[in-house]
Amino acid sequence: MEEGCSRIRRRVSVRKRNRPSLASTSAIPSAAQLQSRDEQEEKEEEMVAGSRRRKTVGLQPVEVQPHQLSNSPEGLGEKPDIEDDMFGDYDSFTENSFLAQVDDLEQKYIQLSEQRKHATDFATEDFCSESIKNKLSVTTVSNFTEYKSDEHTENQTEHEDVPVESGTDVLYDLPSSQVLYFENLQNSSNDLGDQLTEKRDGSSSFPNTVNEELSHNCIKQQQQNDGSSSKVRSNSDTSRRKSIKDHLKSTMTGNAKAQTPIFSRSKQLKETLLSEEINVAKKTIESSSDDLGPFYSLPSKVRDLYVQFKGIEKLYEWQHTCLTLSSVQERKNLIYSLPTSGGKTLVAEILMLQELLCRRKDVLMILPYVAIVQEKLHMIGEGSRGAILEMTLAKILYTSKTTQIIGMSATLNNVEDLQQFLQAEYYTSQFRPVELKEYLKINDTIYEVDSKADSGMTFSRLLNYKYSDTLKKMDPDHLVALVTEVIPNYSCLVFCPSKKNCENVAEMICKFLSKEYLKQREKEKFELIKNLRNMSSGNLCPVLKRTIPFGVAYHHSGLTNDERRLLEEAYSTGTLCLFTCTSTLAAGVNLPARRVILRAPYVAKEFLKRNQYKQMIGRAGRAGIDTIGESILILQEKDKQQVLELISRPLENCYSCLVQEFTKGIQTLFLSLIGLKIATNLDDIYHFMNGTFFAVQQKTLLKEKSLWEITVESLGYLTEKGLLQKYTVLSEEELQYNFRITKLGQASFKGTIDLAYCDILYRDLKKGLEGLVLESLLHLIYLTTPYDLVSQCDPDWMIYFRQFSQLSPAEQNVAALLGVSESFIGKKASGQAIRKKVDKDIVNRLYLSFVLYTLLKETNIWSVSEKFNMSRGYIQNLLTGAASFSSCVLHFCEELEEFWVYRALLVELTKKLTYCVKAELIPLMEVTGVLEGRAKQLYNAGYKSLMHLANANPEVLIKTIDHLSRRQAKQIVSSAKMLLHEKAEALQEEVEELLRLPSDLPDVEASSSEKA
Repeated sequence: MEEGCSRIRRRVSVRKRNRPSLASTSAIPSAAQLQSRDEQEEKEEEMVAGSRRRKTVGLQPVEVQPHQLSNSPEGLGEKPDIEDDMFGDYDSFTENSFLAQVDDLEQKYIQLSEQRKHATDFATEDFCSESIKNKLSVTTVSNFTEYKSDEHTENQTEHEDVPVESGTDVLYDLPSSQVLYFENLQNSSNDLGDQLTEKRDGSSSFPNTVNEELSHNCIKQQQQNDGSSSKVRSNSDTSRRKSIKDHLKSTMTGNAKAQTPIFSRSKQLKETLLSEEINVAKKTIESSSDDLGPFYSLPSKVRDLYVQFKGIEKLYEWQHTCLTLSSVQERKNLIYSLPTSGGKTLVAEILMLQELLCRRKDVLMILPYVAIVQEKLHMIGEGSRGAILEMTLAKILYTSKTTQIIGMSATLNNVEDLQQFLQAEYYTSQFRPVELKEYLKINDTIYEVDSKADSGMTFSRLLNYKYSDTLKKMDPDHLVALVTEVIPNYSCLVFCPSKKNCENVAEMICKFLSKEYLKQREKEKFELIKNLRNMSSGNLCPVLKRTIPFGVAYHHSGLTNDERRLLEEAYSTGTLCLFTCTSTLAAGVNLPARRVILRAPYVAKEFLKRNQYKQMIGRAGRAGIDTIGESILILQEKDKQQVLELISRPLENCYSCLVQEFTKGIQTLFLSLIGLKIATNLDDIYHFMNGTFFAVQQKTLLKEKSLWEITVESLGYLTEKGLLQKYTVLSEEELQYNFRITKLGQASFKGTIDLAYCDILYRDLKKGLEGLVLESLLHLIYLTTPYDLVSQCDPDWMIYFRQFSQLSPAEQNVAALLGVSESFIGKKASGQAIRKKVDKDIVNRLYLSFVLYTLLKETNIWSVSEKFNMSRGYIQNLLTGAASFSSCVLHFCEELEEFWVYRALLVELTKKLTYCVKAELIPLMEVTGVLEGRAKQLYNAGYKSLMHLANANPEVLIKTIDHLSRRQAKQIVSSAKMLLHEKAEALQEEVEELLRLPSDLPDVEASSSEKA
C-alpha cells in the first residue's frame, strides 16, 4: 500500500444465484410473501438464464482520494474512466444480474402504469416511482457489500449467497464512499417507510405497502398474454423521468469513482473525541462560565498540533492573561500591543480558531503587508495602505454590530484614538521572551543605551579587532569586526540605507572572512546555489554566487519572490548566518537574529523614525534559541545629537490618511458606500464619516474646514467627474439629497480603479477603439500598463532607442498612434534639444510597455533584466502590477457596453501577464504550488495537462521530477484534482442550466384556452 493513500482491490465474479425480488429492498415481508416470491423468482430465473450471458467484471486498484474522479490507467477495468458506460455491452455488473432484473422490472412497471393511468392518480404514481428508485439504490449498495475482497469468494458455490451482517465491522470492509452513500440512502429509506406507514394507516384505499402492491402487480403482469403487455409509454411520458437502469448505472459508477479515505477504527475514535471536545468547547464559550475547557475553549488536538509543529508546549503568562480577559470572553473589541517577537501572532491564531471551531463563525484577517501574518494597527497611519485599512474597519463597524474586531500592534502611541474609533478595550505588556540590549557605536567605541544616564548612554567597551590599512579603507565602520563576533555560530542582520549598499556590504564582508567560513554547512550551501540556478533557468546573481559560500547574502526588493523565499528558508535553517538587508525586511519578514546592526541612522536619505528604529532592533533575540539579543546603531559624530533624541523620544502618533490620500481615500470610500448601498444620502454619509478614525482626530487634522464641509466637497467632486448623480427626494416635508452611482462610477468601483486615473483610462480606451492594433500585443499591453508606475520610470534613452528601432511596422504604428516618434527618442538618446512637446507620461508608459512586451515574448526575467538594465525584482513587480491592472481594466470594460470589444482580449492578456510563460505551460501553472520552473519540469516529463497531474502518482512524480519532495508531490496532485473537480462541476452546472425547463415557458393549453 503506497504512503498517504489507500488502495482497494476487489474482484467480483458473476455467478448464477437466486435473484432477490424487489420486496427484499423494503419492509420485512411475511412468511407467505417470502414463499410466493421465492416461487416467482425461480420462474424468472429460468426465463432469464438462457437469454442473458454472465460475465466477470474485475475492479482494478483505485487510488483513494476524497471527492475526486480518477482517469488514470489504474481505474476501473482496462480502460480509463473517460468512457461513457463503464459496464460495456453487458448488464451483469453484480453476480445476480441486478441490472437485468431492474430492466425487466422497469418495463413491467411502465406497462403497469400504462394500464392504470386512467384509474390511478399521477401523484401516487410518481410517489411510488420515487419509492422504487430509493429502495433500489439501497439494494445496489447492499449487493456491493455482499462481496469479499479476497480470492475465497471465487471458490464459493454458484447458488451460495455471501451473508452480510449488520454492524460496524461491515463498514471497515467497504469503500468509505459506499458506506456513506449507503447510510444516506438507508436514512432516506427509513424516512420514506415512515411516511408510507402513516399514509397506509390514514387511508384504506391505499395498498398496505408499496412493495405488496408491486409484488402483486409483478405476478399479474407475467400472466398477461394480450398485446398490450408489450406497449410502453409514449415519448413524452418517457422523457418525464430518467431510466432506472441508467440511474443505477450512474449511481454505481459514481460509487466506484467516489474515493474517500477508508474508515480506520483509531481514526474514528480520534474524530469522535475531537467532535466531543468541540461540542464541549462550544457550549463552554457560549456560556458565562470561567471554565475554559481543554485548551482555551479549543480541543486538545489544537494544543497537540502546536507542540508537534511549532514546539509550543506552554503559553507565556501575558498570552494566558490576554486570552482569559473578560472582554475576550464577552466578544468585545480588543486592541493589544507588545514589543516585536512577544508572541502576538499566537494569541491571534487561538482567537481565530475559537471563532472557526467553537462558534462556527467566519474570520477575516487583514494583512497590510503580504509577508506579515497579523493585523498591524500602527500601519493605519501609513499612506494609501492605511486609508484602505481604515475604510474597511469603518464599514465593518457601521454595518455589523456583532462582528468582533481584534487589533494588534508592536508600536502604538496614541492608542486612545484607536480605542475610540474601534470602540475597543486595550491590553498591553512590555514582555519580551529574550532580553534586548541596545548599543550605539561611534568610531571604535561602543556605548550602551541607558535612559537613566544624563547623556542617555554609558560606555560599554572598545572594539578589539586588528585592522590592516586596506581593511580600514574598505570597512571604516568596522562591520567585519562586529559581525565576526557572532557568525557563523549565531545569526546577524545588517540593515543598510539602500539596495545597492546591501550588495556592496555583503561582498565587502566576504572579502575579509577567513576560508574557515567556507567549510560551515558546505553541502547545504551548495544545494542552495543549485536550487537558485534551477529556479532561475540556470541563472544566478554573481554577487550571491560569491557570498553564499561564506553563509552571507543580501535581501531587498531587487530579488525575485522565488529568490527571496529560498534565501529566507536558508537563513531560518541556519545555512545562511548573515543578511545585509533594507528596512523593508524589518516590517515585512519575521527573521530574528542574535545581533542586529544598523549601518546608518537613515532609510535612503531620510533620517530614521522612532517606529522604524523599534521595528529594526525588535528583530534581535530569537525566542528559544538566544538568551539575549543585541542591537548596534552605527553613527557619525555629526548625527550624535539626533540619534540621542531618536532613542529617547516617544513613538510617533498614528494619524488618519483618509483625507490626505484624496482619490484613494475619501473619494473611493464615498463611491463604494453608494455603490454598495451602505449609505446613499448626504445625512447617512455624514453619519458614516462620524464613525471613522478621521472623525476621531478631526480637531487635530482639520484646521480650515469642518467634517461636514469635507463631506459635501468630496461628493460634489465625484458628481462633477461624472461618477455620481445627485437627485433630491422629499422626505417628511424635508428636501433630502440622494446620490446614485453612474455607469462610469460603477465601472470604476467594480474595477477598483484609482479615481485619479479613471477618466484618463476611459479616454485611452475610447481612443484605442479608433485604431486598435491587434497584429501584436503591444497596444493592449500599453493600455494595461499601470499608471501609478509611470511616474517612477526613468528610461535609459539609448536602450529605448535600440528597442524602438527593432519594432515591426505594426508596432511602430502603435507608437505613432500614441504620438511618440523614433526621431524624438533618437534626439533624447543623443542629448539633442527637442522643441516639439511630447507628453512625458505617455513616453514613459510606452517604455514600460516595451519591457512587458519583451518579457511576454522571451518569458525570461533574467534576460529582460539585462536588456533593460533593471533589477529582477522591479521587473517582476512591474509584471505583477500589470497583471493586476489588466484584470481591473477588464472589470471596468465589463460595466461599459461601448468597450465590449476589449472583454475577450483582456481575458487572455490577463492570463498571459499572470503566468508569463509559454502558452503550453499555463494549464500547469494554474495548479497551486507549480511555478514556471516546476511547470517546465512537469511538461518535459510528459505531464502536459491538468488531467495528467490530477491522475499522477505522487511516488512516480518524486522519482521523475528533480528536487520534488513527497509533500510537494502530494500537494500538486491534490490541487490538480481539486481544480479539475471544480471545472467539472462548473461544466455540470452549465449543462443543468441548459437542460432546465424555463420557468416562464408559455403553457400551450393555457394559450389555447385564452384564444378560445
